Amino acid sequence: MLSSLKNHPFAVEAFFESSLVLTFAVQKEQLQNLIPACLELDTFQDKWAFVAVAMVQTKDLRPKGFPKFMGNDFFLIGYRVFVRYTTNAGKNLRGLYILKSETDQKKMEVMGNMFTHYNYTTTDISKTEQESTIEIKSGKSNFNILLSKEEDAIPLPPESPFSDWKEARRYAGPLPFTFTYNSKTAEVLIIEGVRQNWTPVPVRVMDYHFSFLDSLQLKNPALANAFIIRNIPYYWKKGKIEKWKQ
Repeated sequence: MLSSLKNHPFAVEAFFESSLVLTFAVQKEQLQNLIPACLELDTFQDKWAFVAVAMVQTKDLRPKGFPKFMGNDFFLIGYRVFVRYTTNAGKNLRGLYILKSETDQKKMEVMGNMFTHYNYTTTDISKTEQESTIEIKSGKSNFNILLSKEEDAIPLPPESPFSDWKEARRYAGPLPFTFTYNSKTAEVLIIEGVRQNWTPVPVRVMDYHFSFLDSLQLKNPALANAFIIRNIPYYWKKGKIEKWKQ
């Protein structure tokens, strides 16, 4: 009974004040051992696979249908891999596999770990805005990002495998689905996200460091793209479970 609570047993909604996503490209062989066998890497040119860091400022996060005053505001961080899953009905779904999740409040850690498999931990997060830059950092998690506020004619990161922003946007996230796999029961949990007016805007990353990415010991990860969206209603449907047919 308690374990079933972790399977996203009800729909959840929130307002995204902002969602910043940095996506890194690595040779696909490096990420294969980070995902369960039921999933496939979502690759580019059959060479590149992608791991992303998403930083989301949520407002009024609550069970769907509950009044806003019952919601909470959280800063959420997710480290995830771009993947695909083929359902038993033969439908190919693009989505994400979560490697690690962080938040700025203990309440979200407790509730998140009660109703999901995302293994939240609480960390310190600070955001500082200057005239021309925005910095987001954490001492405990040992990461920092420095962004430029400029908005015009932003080039792709120099090491990006993409030829233009249109091509890069395909791997900008968030993708419609998130997957969790229970190896003991051979069950796949599928959570679908629903959003409106999703228009990612390119941002220039001036500097970055993520200790968690370092811990994965990836060779030569390249910043492939960086996008931000603002002011988007979002909700996650109740989780669905199906048996994986190996």
